[in-house]
Amino acid sequence: MPKVKTRKIVAKRFKITKTGKILRRAQNMRHLRRRKSKRQIRAYRVPKQVTGKMAKKIRTMLGR
Repeated sequence: MPKVKTRKIVAKRFKITKTGKILRRAQNMRHLRRRKSKRQIRAYRVPKQVTGKMAKKIRTMLGR
């Protein structure tokens, strides 16, 4: 069997923790931040967990 290549763009966007969880950055953080509350903006800084089928797809793209 040939080796599975890592998709580099996926490797840059997602992080796998030691326990195997997949983390991503929050959306809605790029622009139009003036109208968002400070509480919202702080909440966007916290990494979110990817679950379900999407997590499985990301794991295969990362070669794990």
